[in-house]
Order: sequence, then structure tokens, then C-alpha cells
Amino acid sequence: MQMIQETADLSAYLAADDVIDHHHPLVRETAARLAVGVADSYEYARMAFEFVRDTIPHSQDSGDPRVTWRASDVLEQGTGICYAKSHALAALLRAEDIPTALCYQKFDVVHGLVAVRFNGAWHRQDPRANKPGVDAQFSLDGERLAFMPDPESNELDHPVLYAVPHPSVLSALRSARDRPHLWKTLPTAL
Repeated sequence: MQMIQETADLSAYLAADDVIDHHHPLVRETAARLAVGVADSYEYARMAFEFVRDTIPHSQDSGDPRVTWRASDVLEQGTGICYAKSHALAALLRAEDIPTALCYQKFDVVHGLVAVRFNGAWHRQDPRANKPGVDAQFSLDGERLAFMPDPESNELDHPVLYAVPHPSVLSALRSARDRPHLWKTLPTAL
């Protein structure tokens, strides 16, 4: 799949904002802790990916009713759905100057991922959380995502690489009272 940057300005994929708040002390502290002893940015990116994938449960899997959307809140509360976990991973990566985009897949609902830029190319990563039947791995040599779309079922990969969360995703997260409510309002298209 040919991925398309929403903006040609690579610095947009390093920026902090209200959602990917990598200027927040908790994000900075977590990034610094993960960076201790790593050899290079590739190893750091893998460590950050595994940290988000493995230590922050997907709230649907764990039954946690809380809805998080800001990266620092995901790290503080230790919970989030795919979008929130992607926001946290993007913040941790951007905190270490690794260009990171948000990207999406469409199944019954829209699923959130990130893409990291190394060696002039984007590489999609899915920090969702592994469980039986889901084995997402950090990879720069071919995708190892949680889910692969089935075009015959109208599932697809969105090719756009966003510098900020898609408005429909952010609106659903911000307006949800709790995860059961969120599940009824998840975007089905972008």
C-alpha cells in the first residue's frame, strides 16, 4: 500500500499538541526511562512500542470502562482503546524525535495505528495489545499488525498518514461518557 502524508512538512509528525502531549512531564519521564541503555532510535522505537502494547491494557479486553484520549492520560491511567494507545505511542516516539503518524484501518469500525519513519520510509505499527488470535509485533521489515483487512468484506487500509488524530476519532473519544457509550459511537468511516 502506498501511504500518503497528510502534510509534506515532516516536522508536523514531531509536533506536540493537546492529544499527543509529549511535552507533558509524565510522557517525558516515561520516554527517558525507556531510552536508558538503548543503542539507537530503532531499539528505542521497539521498546516504546512493546511498552505501550504490553503494559497498557486495551480497555475493551480488560473491561475497564474509562475512556482516555490524551497520551499523558493513557500513561497515567494505564488504559485505552486502540486510538488512545496509538496517541500514547506517538507521544513517546515524538518525545525522542522519531517522526510518527497516526493511521487507520476500517473494519466494522475504524481501527487506530501509528506509522514510524525510518530510512526515508513509513512503517505501520499496531500497539493495540496482543491476545489469543492477535499477535502484533514491532517490525521495520514487513507489517506485523493485529489485523489485516479483507477487501471482500469491505475492510480496508486508509493510506493517509495524519499528523494529528482524525476529527471523527477524537470527537468520539472526547464525547464518550464511558467505554460502553464509546462502543456505540465509534466511527465506522473516516
